[in-house]
Amino acid sequence: MLNNILLFLYLFSASIFASGDDSKVVDSQFVVNKGEKLEYKVSFGFLTVGEATMKVREKTYRVQDAGCYKVDIFGKTSGAVGWVTRVNDHWGAYIDKESYQPYISYRNIEEGRYRKNELVRFYHESGKVEAKEVNQKTGEYKEPTIYDARGKQLFDMIGGYMHLRSIDFDSYEIGDTIKVDAFFEDTIYDFRIIYQGKDVVKTKVGSVRAFKLVPIMPDNKLFDGENAIATWFSDDQNKIPLKVKADMFVGSVTVDLVDHQNLTSPLALVED
Repeated sequence: MLNNILLFLYLFSASIFASGDDSKVVDSQFVVNKGEKLEYKVSFGFLTVGEATMKVREKTYRVQDAGCYKVDIFGKTSGAVGWVTRVNDHWGAYIDKESYQPYISYRNIEEGRYRKNELVRFYHESGKVEAKEVNQKTGEYKEPTIYDARGKQLFDMIGGYMHLRSIDFDSYEIGDTIKVDAFFEDTIYDFRIIYQGKDVVKTKVGSVRAFKLVPIMPDNKLFDGENAIATWFSDDQNKIPLKVKADMFVGSVTVDLVDHQNLTSPLALVED
């Protein structure tokens, strides 16, 4: 169960992919600030079970002749939970500075005795995705698997999260849907995210004006219903994720912002 809870260390996992057709309206004021750092805690009920850090690297990179941001997410168990099972995961991606589509993404997973090291390359012009894993016995990469993504504006989780931040939600009506093309592990998904309007979220850094989004989850054994996850992004130029709340069959999980550094502009704080 704990390993499933810590999926939220990656800040919404499949819930924050975003595709092109229904998210054409981009906020011209949104700018990714190099050096941005966000810190979160993960709670199961009243128990803090983990922590996560998201970083945008200070410099830009070139991949497939495109300028890219490098974004990394680190997640681990914390406190007494670490004595029960240890999680120490690292996810990352090189994403296009304009479209936020990924060119390279990677996962280095350590969860108890489970290990997975994966490298994925996205070739958007040809519509191909190349994924390969490390053989845990030899330390060498296995033969890559090729996936056909022609006709898709495809994102990984990190690129989708960044693209979602660039959308101008002031142009959306409550109930509007963002459709999704997303690659995760060995599958191309078609998700939907419902815009549910504006809200105020209490965080460790203060109460913040926010947009509320609810991904429609497919049938699964983890989440309790298709509206089981709610996410909140700041209603300002930063559009950072503030909170996630998920109803699971085993209880409620939350991810809460506890600190931030190097944002583009001040958060949209409101007086309590």
